[in-house]
Amino acid sequence: MQRTTAAVFVTALLLIGSVGGVMALAIPDGDPAQQSNQQQAACDYEALFDRTIDSVVSVRTTTGQGSGFVYDAADASGVNQTGDTHIVTNAHVIRDAATVEVQFDENEFRTGTVVGRSTYADLAVVNVSDAPENAEGLSVADSDPDRGEKVAALGNPLGLEETITHGIVSGVNRSLPTQRGFEIPNVVQTDAPISPGNSGGPLVTCDGTVVGVNTAGIAQQGAENIGFAVSASVIERVAPALATNGSFDYPYLGISSRPVTPAVAEANDLDRTEGVVVVSTVDDGPASGVLRGATGYGNASGQIVPVGGDVIRTIDGTTVTTSEDLATYLVTETRPGETVEMTVLRDGQERTVNATVGERPAPGTS
Repeated sequence: MQRTTAAVFVTALLLIGSVGGVMALAIPDGDPAQQSNQQQAACDYEALFDRTIDSVVSVRTTTGQGSGFVYDAADASGVNQTGDTHIVTNAHVIRDAATVEVQFDENEFRTGTVVGRSTYADLAVVNVSDAPENAEGLSVADSDPDRGEKVAALGNPLGLEETITHGIVSGVNRSLPTQRGFEIPNVVQTDAPISPGNSGGPLVTCDGTVVGVNTAGIAQQGAENIGFAVSASVIERVAPALATNGSFDYPYLGISSRPVTPAVAEANDLDRTEGVVVVSTVDDGPASGVLRGATGYGNASGQIVPVGGDVIRTIDGTTVTTSEDLATYLVTETRPGETVEMTVLRDGQERTVNATVGERPAPGTS
């Protein structure tokens, strides 16, 4: 089924004020699948909170306050080579700050140094050199969660310290529009209540594994409990680079695209609604001269739609059904300088083209 993503108004979850907390449910040894089913059947949120409270923090700057969590870097247990502790939060929480105030549980304050941020992924990493001993890193899932999976959102909404809310994963692979004109790919949608101040806090499963970084909630009238979090797959791709190198080279093809809806298929004489149609390419961008944008516009079923552009069907053998699929593949599976192979439909003929992935320019630049 062809799916499109409607643009919605969202609010960045940043506030003036407070602290945070939350994590895991102990279960007996045994079959992993059985353990997962047991956790889902009876999620002990009290135990989850108690297990994670020491690892969820408040992140404060001169312009506002959000949340964050101690990051288990898998190979370093949240501690880098200099012995500092990694804190993951949102880029929009720390903004342009070089240092921030980090408040741990029991009102322990530390000064943190911002070592890296990615505006496009809305992630940032802060180093704290003298974190409390009980602030252990939270593990990030090695795959994104399933729809219907129980989760809890942790942080400091509206300045209220040590808060936990719960719900389920409502959707995956969403695109989150931002006020800066770009979209954050592959975000997790949840109905766990997320409010201003929750930004940067973890979205965790019943065993305390991080499956997202709370980022935004819908501020549209009539919306109820629709929140978004940067996904685990994006965290695991971006956060280590920020901690190690101070930056993340964000992959970029330099195209605008839209899904092949019935109207697009009709206007372009396509026999099925699959893939995404290239509307335009950026001059001198990675896809310029490789992919062809629309040659014009036509009217189909009362809609004005692009005509003549390449239809991308696969990238490196992975099926592309929506623009989200393409954006998610680029950020989680490619790096600038690598070559991707795409199957495209052009003038009714299927062909293979290769493009070298570039690095996305900073927001506001061409």
